[in-house]
Amino acid sequence: MQARADRDFVAADRLRDEIADAGWVVADVAGGTFTLSEKPPYDVLASVRELPDNSDVADTHRATVSLVVDGWPDDVRTCVGALLAHTDADVVVQILDLGNIDGAGSAAHEFAGARLHEWHVAGAAGWSDARLALLKADTARIHVWCDLSTVFTGDALTPLLAAIDSDERVVAAGWRGVNVDVDDQWRSFVEAGPGEVDALLGYLFAMRRSAALAAGGPHPKARFYRNADMEFSFTLREAVSGARLVVPTADLPCRQDRHRGYHDSDPAYRDKESARTYQRFLQRYRGRTELLAPRA
Repeated sequence: MQARADRDFVAADRLRDEIADAGWVVADVAGGTFTLSEKPPYDVLASVRELPDNSDVADTHRATVSLVVDGWPDDVRTCVGALLAHTDADVVVQILDLGNIDGAGSAAHEFAGARLHEWHVAGAAGWSDARLALLKADTARIHVWCDLSTVFTGDALTPLLAAIDSDERVVAAGWRGVNVDVDDQWRSFVEAGPGEVDALLGYLFAMRRSAALAAGGPHPKARFYRNADMEFSFTLREAVSGARLVVPTADLPCRQDRHRGYHDSDPAYRDKESARTYQRFLQRYRGRTELLAPRA
């Protein structure tokens, strides 16, 4: 603290490094003070912008299941443990830990191994920024969004991968799908599937990495998950001519536990950002019937 008070930043940085070498992390806090905590057994990046960009790297494996971790360590253990237990050896689980909230990042690190790719950053990030960083860091042929509330009870992934592999027009497959309620002037969606659907929900959403990159990832202003998965579904349809999104089966061996993103987020923030995303969706896609799935 004295070095910083004297504005001797070289000495302050040197002392910080010495403290880190001793196994501790110094974090500045308001009021000119600091906290001292034990250094975690993994590297911590400053922000999601420091993740690697592998967009131009050729496919290295079949699929990556991608998770954003922002708390709830018990949920992390349940979700990640089930994913590793119920997916094949050519499937990687990819984790982005935002700030090790309540030790959730450390809980993810408990599964460290060849099939777990983990990145830990020092603080929060918006939903779109986190999802885009994970997409660009991936090198799988099929990139999969998974929510921590989605818990595999069996191999729920293979049917989604098979649906994509079986038809070049299928750019994405998911657990749950919805269709635009055209009679409601596009103001709502209704549950849909199995079969081709207008949009897939982000609980479990597999997509061709090449198509997702061509679409540019989720909209950069999507700070919150809600409605952003449906918006991105239409972005995929718009970016890839003839794109199909499908729910391959009515039943997959998985369950949904408590959805923290909805039930445990700040209601005012949740509702504001959800409304912003849906309004943006309407402005861009309302009336674009050529992007809708065929109706019976």
